[in-house]
Amino acid sequence: MIYMNIISMRDLDKKTVESIFSLAEKAEKGKLPERKGILATAFFEPSTRTKLSFQSAAERLGMKVVDFIPEVSSLQKGESFSDTVKMLDNYCDIIAIRHPKEGSARLAARLAKHPVINGGDGGNEHPTQTMIDLYTIKKEKGKLDGLNIVFFGDLKHARTMRSLIYGLGMFGANMILISPKGLEAAPEIVKETKEKFGVEIIEKNEMDFTNADVVYAGRIQEERFADKYEAKKVMEQFRLKLEYLKKAKKDAIVLHPLPRLGEIGPEIDDSGHARYFEEAANAVPIRMAIIQYALEK
Repeated sequence: MIYMNIISMRDLDKKTVESIFSLAEKAEKGKLPERKGILATAFFEPSTRTKLSFQSAAERLGMKVVDFIPEVSSLQKGESFSDTVKMLDNYCDIIAIRHPKEGSARLAARLAKHPVINGGDGGNEHPTQTMIDLYTIKKEKGKLDGLNIVFFGDLKHARTMRSLIYGLGMFGANMILISPKGLEAAPEIVKETKEKFGVEIIEKNEMDFTNADVVYAGRIQEERFADKYEAKKVMEQFRLKLEYLKKAKKDAIVLHPLPRLGEIGPEIDDSGHARYFEEAANAVPIRMAIIQYALEK
C-alpha cells in the first residue's frame, strides 16, 4: 500500500484537491464507506477546531482515536521529537500533527511509515485549513475561478494565509492582500503564486473591499510578536467593520479560520455576510475526505 502525506499545498495539484472535494461531498451525504484503523492526534501546541474536527472525522469514518498529550508524555522527561513520532507511528495508521516549529510536519513524514497530515507547523503552512476554505468558497459561490478574494489581517505570521494564497492561485482566483505595515505576506509566496498560476495579486495597507466576493479575515497573532504592546496596538487599529463592506458585492461573504479576538465586529455576525461558522462545520467532511484519501492513495 502506498500512502500519501498531506504536508503542504505545494505538494498537491488541482486534480488531487478536486478529488478530496468529491470525497467531502460524499461525506456530507453519508456516502463515504466506513474504515477501520486508528488516527493519532499529536498536537504540540493548542488547538480547538483542528484537533476536534480531526477526531470527529475519524470517529465518523468508523476509526478510533489515540490522543497524544505533550504535557503528560515522555517529552517531559526529555524524549526527542523524532523518537516521539517513531513511537506514535507504531500505535496508529495515520497521524495528524501540529507543532510550533516550521518543517516539523515534513520531518515527521520522513520518520513515519504511516501517512502524516499537517495540522499546522508554526507560521509555515496549514493545508487542511486551506482545503476547508476552498471548499467553503466553492459551496457558497459555485466556483473559485475569477472570484475576487480580499485577505485582511496579519499576513506575515498566519500559516492559513500562506497556504490559502497558493491554493486560490491554483484555482484561478484574484487576490487583494490588506495588512498593517510590517505584517505583509511573505514576498516569496506572492511571487511564486503570481508566476506559477498567472493570477492577479494586489497588496495594500488601507481598507478597500471594492468588488470583493469573499473577505478572508485573520487575527493579529499576538503570540508570534516579540513586542506584545505593538501587537495589541495593531489589533485595536485593524478591525473589520460592517461599514467597510459597503463597497464589496452585496452577496460578499466573510470567512475566518478562527479563533477570533475582536478583529471582526459583532455586527457582522448577523449581517448576512458571515460564513465562518459554516466554514468551521465544513472541517469535518473535508478532514474525513483527507483521511480517506491519504490512506487509500
